[in-house]
Amino acid sequence: MTELAPILGGIKVLDFTQYVAGPTVTRLMAALGAYVIKVEQAPTGDLARLAPWLRDGRSSCFVQHNRGKHSLAVDLADPRGQELMRELVPKVDVVVENYGPGVMEHHGLGYDDLRRLNPALIMASVSAFGRVGPLSHRVGYDPVAQAYSGLMHMIGDPQGPPTAVGIAVSDTTAGLNCFGALGYALFHRERTGIGQHVDISLVDTMLQNHELGLTAYAVSEGAYEPKRLGRHHPLVCPCGVYRGPDHWIVLLCMDNQWPHLCEAMGCPELAHEPRFATGPSRAENQQELIALIEGWMAEQGTDDAVLAILERHRVPSEKVRTPVDALTDEHFLARGMIDIVNDPVFGEVPAPGVPLKFSVSEVAQGLPAPLLGEHNAEVLTSVLGWDGERIAELTKSGVLISAPR
Repeated sequence: MTELAPILGGIKVLDFTQYVAGPTVTRLMAALGAYVIKVEQAPTGDLARLAPWLRDGRSSCFVQHNRGKHSLAVDLADPRGQELMRELVPKVDVVVENYGPGVMEHHGLGYDDLRRLNPALIMASVSAFGRVGPLSHRVGYDPVAQAYSGLMHMIGDPQGPPTAVGIAVSDTTAGLNCFGALGYALFHRERTGIGQHVDISLVDTMLQNHELGLTAYAVSEGAYEPKRLGRHHPLVCPCGVYRGPDHWIVLLCMDNQWPHLCEAMGCPELAHEPRFATGPSRAENQQELIALIEGWMAEQGTDDAVLAILERHRVPSEKVRTPVDALTDEHFLARGMIDIVNDPVFGEVPAPGVPLKFSVSEVAQGLPAPLLGEHNAEVLTSVLGWDGERIAELTKSGVLISAPR
């Protein structure tokens, strides 16, 4: 078979992103073969370079989210730095940014400025509240989006305070949404030749994750009010986190799987017991049912024994694992989801792989994250055709910078 080019081979991206949400977009594009020019503002660069966990001045957070990119470190407060960006814009296909409101415009790099230089340009902006709407002027990070969207209201014990999800779920979800949107924007441009501006909001992407709350509240005329679930769902049972013999086990049975669970527990008659025969009746009597399930689990001796029985009966279930468990998990390893990065400071570092699998096209693995300004000369030589003298002049004057971390 003829070797195919990467899906995004030949696509050039100008990346004005920092922290997590924006870098998620361009990290995935780099893995699919795009040439990503990561524009970092002098003197610090992407502020994720200062984020935990740090060792020898190198940030593991930065490394995870910027694999496969080419760092161009520029003083954008200097008019010569801004002019450099304007020279690059006609040479690229996509611009991605996740600065606060008005920052790109302040530097003369807003969408209206850039599309005059490149009418076919696709630009994506990722922000807390989006570029349109009465709150578009506000800045915000992941927890703000969790709070505003109602997600945080749904996390934690029903009798306790709301709790943030312990990972940057708003950032990464917004990044994935933007990544998908850019694919369709490129497809649209392929058919029409027309570029456009993609507007992705953290609060929007979190709001869409409510699979039931908004519609159920409306249809029930307020009888169902979305609230923190704790360990068990109030409307569906079994659906929750159960105390296993060793640790915690997640179990979810819909109506068609309920008889299988009864057989797995050695109590097939429960399937027709009036208290448990229907979904509503199981929800109404869930405390009794939870006690029966946890009692049966305890009798099996180990979590693995419980899961083996449930798997034989095709009952959806799993142990609650820690993130660290993934590092040695045979399933994640087999799917290439533990990516080993050879970093110039850390050495070999494991990071989450790319969750995109294609039958023909390969996804790049092991791509390193750049040092600050590491690719200044490469980018300006290969993309703009500059000579060494011009690059040296801007380096000497401080418009271009670099650092060993």
